[in-house]
Amino acid sequence: MNIKSARETSQHVPVKLWASAFGGEMKSIAAKYSGSQLLQKKYKEFERSVRVEEIDGLKLVKRLAENMEEMFRKKAEAMKRLVEAAEEAHLQHEEDPNLQYEYFNAVLINEQDEDGNSVELGGEFILQPNDHFNNLSVNLSLSVVQVPTNMYNKDSAIVNGVYWSEALNKVFVDNFERDPSLIWQYFGSAKGFFRQYPGIKWTPDEHGVIAFDCRNRKWYIQAATSPKDVVILVDVSGSMKGLRLTIAKQTVSSILDTLGDDDFFNIIAYNEELRYVEPCLNGTLVQADVTNKDHFREHLDKLFAKGIGMLDRALTEAFELLSDFNQTGRGSVCSQAIMLVTDGAVDTYDAVFAKYNWPDRKVQ
Repeated sequence: MNIKSARETSQHVPVKLWASAFGGEMKSIAAKYSGSQLLQKKYKEFERSVRVEEIDGLKLVKRLAENMEEMFRKKAEAMKRLVEAAEEAHLQHEEDPNLQYEYFNAVLINEQDEDGNSVELGGEFILQPNDHFNNLSVNLSLSVVQVPTNMYNKDSAIVNGVYWSEALNKVFVDNFERDPSLIWQYFGSAKGFFRQYPGIKWTPDEHGVIAFDCRNRKWYIQAATSPKDVVILVDVSGSMKGLRLTIAKQTVSSILDTLGDDDFFNIIAYNEELRYVEPCLNGTLVQADVTNKDHFREHLDKLFAKGIGMLDRALTEAFELLSDFNQTGRGSVCSQAIMLVTDGAVDTYDAVFAKYNWPDRKVQ
């Protein structure tokens, strides 16, 4: 028995040594990356001034609720002042198709030409780093205007909108003085321009492009439209081969950009047959969140054109899909629409519309 115990003990020694070494390494790594020693040191420094105090949880929650309510009240008031100022400025403005107006373009500010002169719509725009805005260089006195790259920044509609919306500069500054906790304030126009306060310089990508369009942003779409159920029909008949199908795919992708989390959608490609772009979602609609939209975009690349386009079958499927989905109560329970992407239709399909959408015309 003694000999056997001695052998077992000798076998266990290396394991104990290994466990001890491993434990030491784990402790060392934990101390290094958790900062526990630094926390202990800081605690020792404040140990004498630290005390345990009983807190009334209900009072704490009530105080927090009051603070939150006050914070949101200030934000709502700032928004209301902006809305009222924008409505008043637009009401007082008379459209002038020949209006010439120099404004601070977010991309062109502080840019110079080859001769060292400020470029058009640029000019000197003072920018200073500010801790409240993540140390970005901003101008707390003025806003700037961003215009999407695919739009002409001196278009008459843009210039007129920029001109009357200059009245918002005063409100931007006043709001920030009243509530210094505010960060960015902005105004998005249906014409496409975006006014941002405080003013900041925008930098294009390596191709000189800024793809940002405020009208495609979630906050704009949700404010401008009601929730909706949408079925997108894409013509993939033989006449859509080549460039037409490429344009159709891009059009569908752009339509998806206008949908937000409150919307539901599906995409059906049609020729003489119907094909759901995502077969797993046959006969239903899905929420238009970022993940779902990106997933459908990937499937758009798999579409190819052939055969004959039978739009009546596609319209019938779309109307029935919207009707069935609406009855489940799982969709937006609001507006419904069918969007058709095609190079042309051979008929008016009155019979289909008469059966599913007349006289109430609930589906747009």
